This record gives sequence, C-alpha cells and structure tokens, in this order.
Amino acid sequence: MLAATADPPARRGSDYARLSRRINEAGLLDRRPAGYAARIALTLAAFVAGWAVVPLVGDSWWQLLVAAGLAVATTQVAFLGHDAGHRQMFRRRGPSEAAGLLAGNLAVGLSYGWWVDKHNRHHANPNHHDEDPDVGAGALVWSYEQAAATRGIGRRLARRQAWLFFPMLLLEGLALHVASVRALLGRTPDGRYATPVRHRAVEGLLLALHAAGYLGLLFAVLPPGKALAFVAVHQGLWGLYMGCAFAPNHKGMPMPRAGEELDFLRKQVLTSRNVRGGRFVDVALGGLNYQIEHHLFPNMPRGNLRRARPIVRAYCAEHGVPYVETGLVESYRQALAHLHEVGRPLRG
Repeated sequence: MLAATADPPARRGSDYARLSRRINEAGLLDRRPAGYAARIALTLAAFVAGWAVVPLVGDSWWQLLVAAGLAVATTQVAFLGHDAGHRQMFRRRGPSEAAGLLAGNLAVGLSYGWWVDKHNRHHANPNHHDEDPDVGAGALVWSYEQAAATRGIGRRLARRQAWLFFPMLLLEGLALHVASVRALLGRTPDGRYATPVRHRAVEGLLLALHAAGYLGLLFAVLPPGKALAFVAVHQGLWGLYMGCAFAPNHKGMPMPRAGEELDFLRKQVLTSRNVRGGRFVDVALGGLNYQIEHHLFPNMPRGNLRRARPIVRAYCAEHGVPYVETGLVESYRQALAHLHEVGRPLRG
C-alpha cells in the first residue's frame, strides 16, 4: 500500500508557499488529538450500537430501518478512513495505516490500500481528463470524448446519465466491494499484482473477517429473504450516501488536459468546488464540503478546514484565482448539468 497522501510541494516564493505560511502561522496544520478522539468514539459508538440493535430487533421488517441507519453510520466510519489516509489523525504512517485498515477493511469492507493508491492519483491531478481515476470512463462518462467512445449499453446509459446518476449510486457500494477484492487479487499478464498494496495479506484477512461477520450475523438473525433485503438496503444507501458526499466536489468543474500547465495552487482550486452550509453539512459530508482547502492541505485535520476557509478565500481573491462555492442543491444541479451536457451529442 502506498503511503498516505503526502504534503504538497511548496516552492519558495510561489503563490502556494506564501499561502502555506499563512496557514502554518494560524496553527491549522497542527493535529487535534482530543477532537479526533471524541469524533472516533462517537462514530464507533453509533456504528457498534447499530449492529447491536440487529439481534435485538430480530425477525422483523423493521430491520430495514436499522439497515438505513447503519448506512449512515458506515459512511461516517468511511470518512474516518479517509482522514486516516491523509494522516489527519496521526502524523506517523504506522498509526494512520492501522486506523485506516480497521475502518476500511474490517468495519466497512473496503480495501484501504486500493483506495489510498486511487485517491493519491486523484489528489495529484484532480479532474484531469487523462490522469484522475475518478473521471475515467466507466458506468458514467465525463467528457465528449469518453461519450463518443461508448458502445452498446454504455452508450444508452450515457445518453441519459444525468437522470440515472442517483439510481446508479445505489450500486456504488457493491462496486466498491468488488473493486477492493479485485485490487487484492488482480494480477498483470506477467504475474505481478496489478495494484500496489502494502499489507496485502492483512487486508485480505480483514476483508474476509468483515464478510464473515457481516453475513454471519444477518443470516443467523434473519431468514434469507429478510437478510438479503437488509443487505440491499444497507449497501444501496451506503453507496448512495458515499456518492452524494463526493459528487459535489469536482463534477462539473474544469477538466485539465495534457499540456495544460497549472501551478499547484491553481491546479487544486480551479478544479474544486466548496459547498456552503453549517455544522450539519460539515458532519454530513465528512468535511469534504471544504474541498478547496482539503485539496490544498490534504493532511489538515478535518476540524480545521472551516477555519482555513476564510484565509484561503481571501488569498485567492488577492491573486485573482476563482474560488467556487455554492449551496448543496446547486452543487448537485451543476454536476448533473455537466453529465447531461456530455451526453447531448449521443441524444442528437
């Protein structure tokens, strides 16, 4: 597994270096152990309590409400894994990896090593047409070129992808589990593992324990039909929540291409969108609503992002760098408008 996202480059005298000094002087890169201890305790308490309710409710269709609540708790645990991957909790790699493996592989069933590798490449070149895996062609397409290359069912999906976006997110949880297993087992034609994963055996063991505990508990408590319904609701809503948390951040923002040279500050700010809101939005989106600040300072503790926002916004205004911020609903509208526009030539 690759190391967590490294500190960004800061060339002396660059626009980013001067901003970084302001952030450092404000103490916003300092770790917040007490804050994270409380956040971890509350999140894990909700997660464990949700699973403890399952045997108490027993053979009942009320379990579907429990599944919906656990989808929220599971996403909040995944946010902790995200923070660990960026070393927001701990400065050292060992504790960060331990927290990420427990949150990702064991609790959620998501390969931490695969996610870190993918997420590092996203942070290095956000929204880049050729280098960001988050905007690579797949079930959805993000550019006219990707849309033109679709065939068959993919082409039909691309025509109406804006309308299908939220329904397709119901399958995102399943897709993440499948991608995690493929990352651990997949090999290249010459026999080497295709995805760099630092603790492959440990990750495989933790994923197996997750699957055994998850399915074992449900099928021990519920008859097969209700157990499968629980899985469908839990995994579907978890995928929907995850997609809704990440979709507002970059979708519909500029997509750099090969040959477009941007310095670090502009590469991160121009491709990112902040989402306005109060404390509820901060918690609901795991701090990802401060996407600009997060991309500029990925190892900044989540609790400091709100305080960094006015500093970054003012600095961007000083240097004429567009700083995009919108409401949550408007962020989805912009993302869906981009998807709809990309599919327009196919509808014609």
